[in-house]
Amino acid sequence: MAPIGVDDTLPDGQLGWFDADDKLQQVSIHGLAAGKKVVIFGVPGAFTPTCSNQHVPGFVNQAEQLKAKGVDEILLVSVNDPFVMKAWAKTYPENKHVKFLADGLGTYTKELGLELDLSEKGLGIRSRRFALLADNLKVTVANIEEGGQFTISGAEEILKAL
Repeated sequence: MAPIGVDDTLPDGQLGWFDADDKLQQVSIHGLAAGKKVVIFGVPGAFTPTCSNQHVPGFVNQAEQLKAKGVDEILLVSVNDPFVMKAWAKTYPENKHVKFLADGLGTYTKELGLELDLSEKGLGIRSRRFALLADNLKVTVANIEEGGQFTISGAEEILKAL
């Protein structure tokens, strides 16, 4: 399947998320994104160096600027279970806006056409690093990295596009 691109419609999918009351919920991407401007960014794995030290902090630290430019939701998707995503979210106590969503089986990542096979590193099928900007489910920016790069999918690039 070809990767999602500009002018494509976001597919719907159910992802795991711990809400403010610490209850595990299954949330719908369409439920979070319909009628809104959203950023969805994906990373290969929780607690991995580039993801934890660069990619996620960029969105956490620039969330207010993104909101000021009209972004309603900032959604992080990773092929990890919800408990791992909850633990990872807790490592960013300053985070007020980024929702850490678990794609435990990689089903949503596959719907996006953004799977990355990291079996040779013992990680199995994960997600390519990416950042999407969508307005009412229509993708307006699709910054998808090749391999392990981190050059076009950061918060700065999304801010430039707004």
